[in-house]
Amino acid sequence: MIEIREADLKIEYYRGSGPGGQHRNVTETCVRIRHLPTGIVVQACENRSQARNRELALERLRQALARRARRAKKRVATTVPRSQKEKRIEEKKRRSLTKRLRTPLED
Repeated sequence: MIEIREADLKIEYYRGSGPGGQHRNVTETCVRIRHLPTGIVVQACENRSQARNRELALERLRQALARRARRAKKRVATTVPRSQKEKRIEEKKRRSLTKRLRTPLED
């Protein structure tokens, strides 16, 4: 599990928009968390509870940091199978013949 220091976070609370009625319009339940060292910003506004939104945003931040820390494996070059090479050559020959037949004959 990725450890996130509280000092590295800037947490903002704001009012959500959309459906939810009067309760949603007067309480600041949406949470925006900015991770200062990396600049990653996540937000959560699904629930009417600020605490639940905060936990959801922290989980999203952990996932984003995990994706950022993951290293892609180097691609291992493989050779093209002989049958595929032959198939390509046959297709090229067929295409060449088609193009050759399109040109008008010289007198």
